[in-house]
Amino acid sequence: MSDVQDAVEVGRRRGDADEPRLVDQQQAEALVAQARERGVELLGDGGLLRQMSKAVLERALAEELTDHLGYEVGDPTGQGSGNSRNGYSSKTVLTEAGAIEIDVPRDRNGTHEPKIVRKGQRRLDGIGKIVIGLYARGMTVRDIQAHLAEIYDIGVSPDLISKITDEVLDEVKEWQTRPLDAVWPVVFLDAIVCKVRDGGMVRNKAAHLAVGVDVDGKKEVLGIWVEQTEGAKFWLRVMNDLRARGLHDVLIVVCDGLVGLPAAIEAVWPDALVQTCIVHLTRASLRWVNYADRKKVAAQLRLIYGAPTEQAARDALDAWTDSEIGRQYPAIRRQWDAAWEQVIPFFAFPPEVRKVIYTTNMIESINYQLRKITKTRGHFPTDEALIKLLYLGCRQIGRTARASRGGRSTYNWKIAMNQFDIMFPGRLDKA
Repeated sequence: MSDVQDAVEVGRRRGDADEPRLVDQQQAEALVAQARERGVELLGDGGLLRQMSKAVLERALAEELTDHLGYEVGDPTGQGSGNSRNGYSSKTVLTEAGAIEIDVPRDRNGTHEPKIVRKGQRRLDGIGKIVIGLYARGMTVRDIQAHLAEIYDIGVSPDLISKITDEVLDEVKEWQTRPLDAVWPVVFLDAIVCKVRDGGMVRNKAAHLAVGVDVDGKKEVLGIWVEQTEGAKFWLRVMNDLRARGLHDVLIVVCDGLVGLPAAIEAVWPDALVQTCIVHLTRASLRWVNYADRKKVAAQLRLIYGAPTEQAARDALDAWTDSEIGRQYPAIRRQWDAAWEQVIPFFAFPPEVRKVIYTTNMIESINYQLRKITKTRGHFPTDEALIKLLYLGCRQIGRTARASRGGRSTYNWKIAMNQFDIMFPGRLDKA
């Protein structure tokens, strides 16, 4: 099987066969054979793909000018029309096939505004998509520069790459202020810590994410906020921001015991139920434990949050406190007591629903992807640069908008929705 046939077969497997084909397999094979016969490479400077791209672009530009003038080349009707063709100007544009020098046709009056390659445009939109796609996957500016030079034989400066990625900032601002649904059954709050330059020093800053689960069980990142310190004022600002964008009611907010968060939630959504993330609480407890005892302590803590009822959980906590190993780590009991009011809400639900609401593991998958793309950077120059990368990472996995949400609903979501409808009567009717 030839290289072209391989490419066609791959296209079919990807679903491209349903799209209209302007060059069929025989034509492609003929072009490749002709190129090989004449010693022309498929890629690289002067290669077949660049020649084809140049020919297609120049032909399209010529057709645009013909449409603007209203007559074909050599047509006598153009005489006395008030405008005519006026030669060509050369320019180099960056394309997916590499840097290509094209001849752009001009009109004498200078009124023609080409759309295929606009005036002043030095790169096709496809290059921007490639750069942003690589950036969203965690590649640094220098890595992208080297990749474009190696794969596409395109020489671009780091400043140009930064300029391309900065073009998404307007999109980020629009996304951060977009309207939200009035009711979200569950909202998860979590954070990832990154290093950001601030005031001439590199500091650890937390990028806080709010992830909502809609009535269909689909996840969407509602917003990203960067703050060096957490507190009631910060969280009140976040909650008010979400409410101003239309989010008027949340049934359950799942978080990891962040300072000031319960008070902020009560002030903005007084009917919301606040649930502490059991996984985060367990991790915090295990920080006090010697490595040799970690598995044993984790197994006993599981008896607490895995209890069938609130009273059984309290009894398990008391039993843990009175046990020999529990007396070795009294700080764990203090942590659970301090968080107890936010630990117990999920005991009112059946086990299937508890898996939905008692842990922020639902957004751990999102955080995992974001940590992969942020760990390649020593630090970020600004908060804006951090938010830009996190947004692109969320967009890459389809968690930034309703239209991009796909895949399966959250596990046991229909069972959870029926339970929510009983426990929060009438509130889901507004969704």
